[in-house]
Amino acid sequence: MKTFQEFIAEAYDKDVMGSSQIRRQGEGGRVGAERKKSTPERRRVKAVGGGKTEPVQYKDRKDIGTQRPRSAREQQPEKERGSAALSAKEAQRKAYLERKRREAGEKTKSASELLTKKKAAAKPAPGYKPQKASGLSAAERKAVTKKGERTLRDIQLKNLGKKSEKELKHPITQKEITRRGKEAKK
Repeated sequence: MKTFQEFIAEAYDKDVMGSSQIRRQGEGGRVGAERKKSTPERRRVKAVGGGKTEPVQYKDRKDIGTQRPRSAREQQPEKERGSAALSAKEAQRKAYLERKRREAGEKTKSASELLTKKKAAAKPAPGYKPQKASGLSAAERKAVTKKGERTLRDIQLKNLGKKSEKELKHPITQKEITRRGKEAKK
């Protein structure tokens, strides 16, 4: 007859035991198992610059390992128990208004109507394609915009025979617009 230790050694393979789903409590200070997706599994990406993107890195929560108290999870009563009931006068008024609505022919919602789910949000048109991400960082997008503004300004100045943007009636660049706005306020 085998001892318990011999039985365990045969029944459970060490490789299987090492990769099992049972994890020690407190991995990284957590109460449960870590469910964070690995880098290749993450769908959301951010622009790193140069037309390249990389998966977003998420920070760990500060409250890992601490149990949240019930008062933080649930709405706590603000008044004494039973005080939410209507006073006699308020109950009478509510009944009166309900009666008047019924007499006027307004339909009150039944329980089944109140519990029905709302319709799902409207689906986009069949030919709709969302705009692709440029892959540029915020600074790069700003630089491209500025370059376009400068080119437009130079073309307009050349066509009108002017030397500076100050001579134009309608400024082109954002910098010139804000400068003129500040001058107008003075």
